[in-house]
Amino acid sequence: MDGMHHPGWGKTVDTMRGMMSNRQVSDLDRASDRTFGTMFLAMMIEHHEGAIAVARTEKQNGAHGPAMDLADQIIKTQTAEIAHMREMLNGN
Repeated sequence: MDGMHHPGWGKTVDTMRGMMSNRQVSDLDRASDRTFGTMFLAMMIEHHEGAIAVARTEKQNGAHGPAMDLADQIIKTQTAEIAHMREMLNGN
């Protein structure tokens, strides 16, 4: 999927918001247990936010019912997961 482009997204898949860079993966590989967990959650929040942005684009520009239904599910579930991960970061 590297470099894949979808009209209207304005970015290629490899530069979309929430996609981890090679540097981030390397930093994660070298992180200690506690730091790893914090970095992982922060990166996953960003990744989910990127997925929600793409899902919103589908909702605005899409025409295929099943894809738009999936976009609704992504927005709902990943918003809830972001809230849960933020709680975890805050020690709750």
